[in-house]
Amino acid sequence: MSVDSYKTLLSSIESNKKANYLLGYSCEGAFNLWHQTKHDNETIHFAFVDVNLPPFQEKKLFSGCDVAKLIRDYFPDCKIIIISMHNEPVWVSQIYNSINPEGFIAKSDIDYKSFPEVFKSVENDEIYCSKSIKQSRKIMIQKNINWNENDSKMLRLIAEGVKTKDLPNYIPLSLSSIEKRKASIKKQLILESGSNKELLDSAKSLGLI
Repeated sequence: MSVDSYKTLLSSIESNKKANYLLGYSCEGAFNLWHQTKHDNETIHFAFVDVNLPPFQEKKLFSGCDVAKLIRDYFPDCKIIIISMHNEPVWVSQIYNSINPEGFIAKSDIDYKSFPEVFKSVENDEIYCSKSIKQSRKIMIQKNINWNENDSKMLRLIAEGVKTKDLPNYIPLSLSSIEKRKASIKKQLILESGSNKELLDSAKSLGLI
């Protein structure tokens, strides 16, 4: 489902007949829309944000998660619905810790019939989580893992192949702080120091990534 498809589905809802839609197809496009809305002293009431947006390196917006944080910071009353092809517990944990969205849906959980129901739930001040997102949150609780946003993001980036020395480019921490946090994560998952491969193997065996 593309951005245009989302608009079509949302436009079919009676309460949205006169809504004004701002459509962004990348982090740069979303940033420009945010900047213009802020400049015009207007606001955004609902934001559907896909995690997998092309990055805008210049503004350090690497994904839809960073765009959602920007919206949350400047439009605190905006209701944010995250859309993701990922439903791994570490991904879900990071997003909840950093954004605390009003809605969170995995693409594999919805179709064109159920998508409008997500909006209606959030519009009625309900918190909406799709089935697999709920399951991922449950796994983190069951395994008694309580990492913060940076811990989850660190593990995800390592899994994507980002080297430890490059993590400060993505996480607002010094390299020494990142090393300490990584050591703490290793202690929790493999009970000793070890390689990144051992760390990822343990995380995968626990169903975290």
